Amino acid sequence: MKMALHISDTHFGTERPKVVRALEGLVRKEAPDVVILSGDITQRARAVEFSAAASFLDRLAIPARLVIAGNHDVPLFDLVSRLLWPYARYKRVFGPDLEPVLDTPFLLAVGVRTTRRYRHIEGEVSDEQIDSVARRLQQAEQEQLRIVVTHQPVYVQRDEDKEHLLRGHERAIRVWAQAGADLILGGHIHRPFISALHQSHAALPRPVWAVQAGTAVSSRIRHEANNSINLVRHGVDAGSRHCVVERWDYDEASDEFMMVESAALQGL
Repeated sequence: MKMALHISDTHFGTERPKVVRALEGLVRKEAPDVVILSGDITQRARAVEFSAAASFLDRLAIPARLVIAGNHDVPLFDLVSRLLWPYARYKRVFGPDLEPVLDTPFLLAVGVRTTRRYRHIEGEVSDEQIDSVARRLQQAEQEQLRIVVTHQPVYVQRDEDKEHLLRGHERAIRVWAQAGADLILGGHIHRPFISALHQSHAALPRPVWAVQAGTAVSSRIRHEANNSINLVRHGVDAGSRHCVVERWDYDEASDEFMMVESAALQGL
């Protein structure tokens, strides 16, 4: 099987060095083929924080990557930069494309810019963005795993997280499912989970899963989870696609990431 590492909310500037080292060790052991970082790369969108994040990704030495910006990657207190060039520091490190696409023989991942300069925390997706992502998904090869990457979640499991739902998420889920999406990856709420959207949204035409990552290496730990990442394994056997999503949490006692949940996704 091929493998994708899904990390989020690294919040460089608040990283825990021992957790960074543990994640680097996990990557050396598991050797994922791609890495997807679903936003909040930095804590305050400072140049030194973006540089630290880029150095970390380089050390992982994963062959392919997709990185999108989160709300913390837009300057908060530097109002001039926020209004005039909110993504300038992100672009210097990760390139000019705010909605990158990663197209490999085993997966198609489409990044979506859900941050807005006029919003502090909340995110949104426009009808134009939804339709553009759908058109790209429809170009996927039959054997590819089809992934959409947002920062803010399209689904939450707890009432206290509903205020963080991506604006426009209901139409996005419906249209992207129709276009063939398998997974919608996100972060933002620092609460990791895997949820079958076709069970909570009865009208969906096919199975789609929301896969949320916790905070990968930051001290900004919330809720019941420690630092947490996902490994997404995908393969094709006799024309049928198979996908397993694993949640790995940092274990303080052993000083390493341990697998705490594994879900085999049915109906791809």
